[in-house]
Amino acid sequence: MLAADASPEGELVFLKLGGSLVTDKTRALTVRTDVLLRLSSELAAALADRPGLRLVLGHGSGSFGHVLAQRHGTRRGVHSPEDWRGYAATARAAAQLNRQVVDALWDAGVHILPLQPSASASCRAGELTTMDERPLIAALEHDLVPLVYGDVALDVEQGGTIVSTEQIFSWLAPRLLPQRIVLAGEVPGVFTADPAAGTGGELLPAITPATLGQLVPALGGSRGVDVTGGMLTKVSEMVNLLRKMPASTVVQIISGLVPDLLRAVLVDPAYEAGTRIQAS
Repeated sequence: MLAADASPEGELVFLKLGGSLVTDKTRALTVRTDVLLRLSSELAAALADRPGLRLVLGHGSGSFGHVLAQRHGTRRGVHSPEDWRGYAATARAAAQLNRQVVDALWDAGVHILPLQPSASASCRAGELTTMDERPLIAALEHDLVPLVYGDVALDVEQGGTIVSTEQIFSWLAPRLLPQRIVLAGEVPGVFTADPAAGTGGELLPAITPATLGQLVPALGGSRGVDVTGGMLTKVSEMVNLLRKMPASTVVQIISGLVPDLLRAVLVDPAYEAGTRIQAS
């Protein structure tokens, strides 16, 4: 287990760049280049503004892996030769997006070490049961920023499946003990109604395990293709993750479309933005 420095300068933050944020999920294999480049610059600025900040990065598969996974039904299992070709095609698409994310971050000056989850991840009935965390620990110890992403994985019951970045974070968090987990997506946080539906709704500044049940009707799916679930799945996974973590751990859901917000949130742990999920 990697002991996390409790000082503000040594804070360890898990950060996910949502697939709907860095890709156009309504168009296959399409990166939102302007957004990705801006976010990469904000990450570089945050690391420069706050020496000692440590990051574990992840990104979703967006219009890359999700489209192929839906086409081949990979999430539900991999059995036939055609299924296995679909599994490989999904892995290829996810890696294609990862390569573009890595290049953007490197060009911005962020020393990224990409780590392919499917190389060590194993699942049972779609749930991640094991993944090697040692490469991430080594990266952090040597001042690199490890990067994981939504990917395929072998499954002992159904051959193969898909693992989301949230599942990977849920596996890694009790082992690396981040103080914060930041999920940057298209929307400014969690609302009482789906903003994409045009029905209004208010931003919820805070969620706890006790209040989650009241929110279930309001938390719908994702715009575009998402084989790993919508906002409800993401929030539920984060609530379950917090049950395994110290009570002080915070999950923060923010918009990555607001210029400079990501940098501000990374630099200042108390910066008020989006929705915070806490144990109580």
